[in-house]
Amino acid sequence: MTNEVSGQPVDQNGRPYNRIALVLTMLIGTFSTFLTSTMLTTAFPTLMTSFHINANTVQWLTTGFMLVMGIVIPITGFFLQRFDSRKLYLSAILIFSVGTVICYFAQSFWVILIGRLVQAAGVGITAPVYQTIMTSIFPPSQRGAAMGTAGIVIGLAPAIGPTFSGWLLIHYSWRMLFLSIMPISLIVLVLGWFTLRKVLPTKKAPIDWLSVLMSVVGFGSMLFAFSSVGDYQWTDPIVYVTLTIGVIVVALFVWRSLKIKNPLLQLKVFKNGEFTLSAFLVAVAFMSMNGFTLVLPLYLQTIRGESPLASGLTLLPGAIVIGAMNPITGRVFDRLGARNMAITGMFLLTVTTASFIPITATTPVIYIVSLYTVRMFGISMVMMPVTTTGMNALPLNLISDGTVVNNTARQVFASMGTAVLVSVMSNVTNNQTPGHGVATATPVLFKHLALQANVVGFRYAFLIATIFGVMGLGLTFLLKKPSREAA
Repeated sequence: MTNEVSGQPVDQNGRPYNRIALVLTMLIGTFSTFLTSTMLTTAFPTLMTSFHINANTVQWLTTGFMLVMGIVIPITGFFLQRFDSRKLYLSAILIFSVGTVICYFAQSFWVILIGRLVQAAGVGITAPVYQTIMTSIFPPSQRGAAMGTAGIVIGLAPAIGPTFSGWLLIHYSWRMLFLSIMPISLIVLVLGWFTLRKVLPTKKAPIDWLSVLMSVVGFGSMLFAFSSVGDYQWTDPIVYVTLTIGVIVVALFVWRSLKIKNPLLQLKVFKNGEFTLSAFLVAVAFMSMNGFTLVLPLYLQTIRGESPLASGLTLLPGAIVIGAMNPITGRVFDRLGARNMAITGMFLLTVTTASFIPITATTPVIYIVSLYTVRMFGISMVMMPVTTTGMNALPLNLISDGTVVNNTARQVFASMGTAVLVSVMSNVTNNQTPGHGVATATPVLFKHLALQANVVGFRYAFLIATIFGVMGLGLTFLLKKPSREAA
């Protein structure tokens, strides 16, 4: 709120504070936490070599990260009602810092994974707190610009993460990926102690811990099943049993959420067909963006022999495009509506993804860079306009619930979609790789056939990603046409 006499903002305790300093602190903190969400994608081949693990195992560093975020985000809604926003944000940064320290000192892959999951818990809190505070501390006339700034940080940080990590890996070991973040977190903690304030009202809000447990078990089991396909077959009990358990527990979670008074996720927002359609489309677009951002660096480094920096730079033009397009798509949306933009964007996404299917070990890099950049351009035409349409379809009292549900669905779908892509890639590669007899008899032939097996595995992953795109493209035609008055 704002002091009516001096015009200076005051917190919930009636004390004035520096709004610019508060926003700057949160910009730095949120940018650093979101940067780590994709930083490890270009480091996967390095970590696979260091810890002697396969792609199906290493991808847990990203899919597990996204899943934990998806679980923590709805819980943060209760935290915001119950706890001081200043203490909550600083606690989230502290949790994130603990996870970063664990990763830095890790001597095994599983310790790094634990650290990543701890990091994700911190990021899952910072994102909603950051967005909510940015919405609350500005008057309505300045809120659009404030949320635009928030969107740029959240959108741009994950986009440049692979390039930043690629540069670090050229000069330092993988531990520098985590060491480089530690000073930023420390600066945010120190700055936040002086600049952050309690700017949101609090009340005693009950947390449904049973729903939290059900979401962890249900979504976690489903993710484990999808991720296990790369090492096992769909007919293996470890896959279909865990998948069945996950589906049953998620179904119970949904049933409970619809029955109790204060659910973890307010699933009644899905009664609105337009919101449901937009949420699914955004989830497909986000799933496609994250899954591809993970798989492509693996191809560039394992098949092409490119350095981490080169693979990161290959993704950079696409990152710049999606960062630059975020504020522009808002203006275009006001003129064309979400339907026309979404159809065009999903068409570009689908066509460019399909163009990766015939990829070979000698495909020109300029071809890959161009396709990936156009692909990210298409994604930028889908995510913001479709999200806005879904939010506009909800009544005012359900906007916050819709935001939480949308963010949660996006993270959960992205984690499972990424797991499916990597699992299919690993499974096909393993099936296509010749036996050890060939390696012993003719090592040169074995090396050639193994390389071809890897290429085929990536082709199938790109095929699955194309199928996701086709599904999304079909759904875009169900979006409402803009009225003549709006046009």
